[in-house]
Amino acid sequence: MDMRARPYRSVLYIPGSKDRALDKARGLAVDAIIFDLEDAVAVDEKPAARETLKAALAQGGYGNRVRIVRINGLDTVWGADDAKAAAGMDCDAVLLPKVESAAQLDALAAITGDKPLWAMMETPRGMMNAAEIAAHPKLAGMVMGTNDLAKELQCRYRDDRLPMLTSLSLCLLAAKAEGLVIVDGVYNAFKDAEGLAAECEQGRDMGFDGKTLIHPAQVEVANAAFAPTAAEIDLAQRQIAAFEETVAAGQGVAVVDGKIVENLHVVTAREILAKAEAIAALTTE
Repeated sequence: MDMRARPYRSVLYIPGSKDRALDKARGLAVDAIIFDLEDAVAVDEKPAARETLKAALAQGGYGNRVRIVRINGLDTVWGADDAKAAAGMDCDAVLLPKVESAAQLDALAAITGDKPLWAMMETPRGMMNAAEIAAHPKLAGMVMGTNDLAKELQCRYRDDRLPMLTSLSLCLLAAKAEGLVIVDGVYNAFKDAEGLAAECEQGRDMGFDGKTLIHPAQVEVANAAFAPTAAEIDLAQRQIAAFEETVAAGQGVAVVDGKIVENLHVVTAREILAKAEAIAALTTE
């Protein structure tokens, strides 16, 4: 699967140990699912959760949603067994928590083989090594772990997330430099749709591909926030048409709505239309 060719507006965490939740996820309008064997699974349930999740993925029914399995860290007593189990699961990628170096991804890849890897970015050391981590040849995506990051930074919560902006930006730069998918951290107040919408808008403005979610009630807000708007689609279409007309006339710069349109703007416009088409394709599957 080409990870970049897919929308990642909504990426929902689902406990790998809960049959009911695993079944319900088959009918949710999410772009991707993180099947969690780490934080969402109690210590005494972890061995059984591997088998439960493996059976659910083998049963299928998740359509064209991207299926990502988050394992426990390889420095835990469960990590190696999780990785071995995930290597044999019908999933699209394996997500490693608290990644701080490319060496950790090397260790995981030695177990999971050809499976694409994703990295949870949630520690100060991970932020400082984001470029090295993003450059790993098996890495396909990054997930911001903002709850753990806030704990490690010992920062206060603010609606504008000012204490986290440096960390978010470091990971964004690293991911964009390597052409990776990168999704924003969770919004904990799952009943606060207005607050979620504001944080999604901030993440979208920064350049994130989507947002991780902790509750199905958050899906609709994230899907709307990270999809191109009707106005953006209309402008993209007009920019492309105007530029093509200008080029045909032997010129290199067009004007739309009183603003110059160059080739770089057309590249962005085509990306917007491609994303809109990919989202439309998902809704018809």
